[in-house]
Amino acid sequence: MIVIGGGLAGLAAGVALAESGWRVRLFEQRPFLGGRATSYVLPDGEHVDNCQHVTLGCCTNLDDFYLRIGAAGKIKYFDRLLFLDPQGRKGEMRAGLLPAPFHLTGSFATFAPLTLLDKLSIARAMLDILRTQGNPADLQENGGISMLEWLRRRSQTKRAIERFWRVVLVSALDEELDRTDARFGVDVFWKAFLSNSTGYRMGVPAVPLANLYDGCKSEIERRGGEVILRVPVRGLKIENGELAGIRFDEAREETADAYVFAVPHTALAELLPESMKQGDPSLANLDKIKVAPITGVHFWFDREVMREPFVTLLDTTTQWIFNKTALYANLNGEGKGPVSGQYLQLVISASYDLLEKPRQEIIDLSLAEVRQALPAARKAELVKATVIKEAAATFSPEPGVDRWRPRQQTAIPRLFLAGDWTATGWPATMEGAVRSGYLAAEALLRSEGTPGKFLQPDLAPDGFIAMWLGKQNSAKNG
Repeated sequence: MIVIGGGLAGLAAGVALAESGWRVRLFEQRPFLGGRATSYVLPDGEHVDNCQHVTLGCCTNLDDFYLRIGAAGKIKYFDRLLFLDPQGRKGEMRAGLLPAPFHLTGSFATFAPLTLLDKLSIARAMLDILRTQGNPADLQENGGISMLEWLRRRSQTKRAIERFWRVVLVSALDEELDRTDARFGVDVFWKAFLSNSTGYRMGVPAVPLANLYDGCKSEIERRGGEVILRVPVRGLKIENGELAGIRFDEAREETADAYVFAVPHTALAELLPESMKQGDPSLANLDKIKVAPITGVHFWFDREVMREPFVTLLDTTTQWIFNKTALYANLNGEGKGPVSGQYLQLVISASYDLLEKPRQEIIDLSLAEVRQALPAARKAELVKATVIKEAAATFSPEPGVDRWRPRQQTAIPRLFLAGDWTATGWPATMEGAVRSGYLAAEALLRSEGTPGKFLQPDLAPDGFIAMWLGKQNSAKNG
């Protein structure tokens, strides 16, 4: 079988199918694997991620994927999330001794950037999520409602929206609150912050992103398959309304018993002929799925300016600062020697306003914010800087977008889809991408009469949440 696309979705599908006994041939147009979650080397030899990607404790399928390919040991997990406002006030999220859903209560109570009124309004909204097990009734309104509207209905203060809800959700979902389906936003807080005491823990790769995928290639090849790079698809061969092959450069054609397309939905829409779109109505709506941008800013200073592994900034264009020098130190957290310089990566999600700005203007803006947040940076020399704009980094989780997301098994015989933009129940995350790959593999195996299971269950509730749900289930069964 053939997989088109070497991003996380294609790799997850390819590894799963290889484990199931299929001979997988995976074709990727770039010279490296990882898709949008990868890294590359600058002319001076420096490794940079196209954008910082992280995982959370609730991302069970991404965790399973890393285990399958031998990359689990390349992820550093952190129990403490640090926030900093322009006035220098700090807040943190860290689990205490109380069980879920109260595990973050202590750190939330002392969260300095929020007032008591802000915290009370947030607590009321959280209680609504708890009471409904992450499924408030108004999430089911036709066409969906925006996260901003959902928050306004619950009388959230302006500061609570800007310094809490927006800070978490724009980073998690890569979209502004007024363009985000509230179902996705509520889901983030239910799965990551409320139902389990470890769901919020953040995992950050301790190696350049491209280094995470070495095990994918070796796993596929070990089972008789191939991973072919620098091979862009040029067209599809259609016979009698069915997919009969893939066309590449130099009149090269490849055929297989089944095909998994794990490419961006915009690329798939261009590849598919109208006849195939008409054969499966879900394929005719791909152009209705919009995209959202992310901008990464990379700074190299002549000295150490930051001790924390990462920090979230409030009320600034820059949302996250990652201390790549510390993160790339060995996995025991100890550096190989004294730090002489430092490499920081900044992340700005939903960066629509930056797309047309010159790179130097973005560097100047970000540098000013870094120096405001990190006093040690004010006397440091900026040795080098670069900006990476991803105009179509993710699909936009706008209200009602799920109606346009196709399932992994299409109505076209032997054609399957993978990608975070397919129907996974999750937004555009690495977890969603892996889920789509596993679902595509399961769909293919079912169609062949040899069903298999790869999709992992959500992180199980614990603490009082587990007890509460258990009592509710007992009452229903009784």
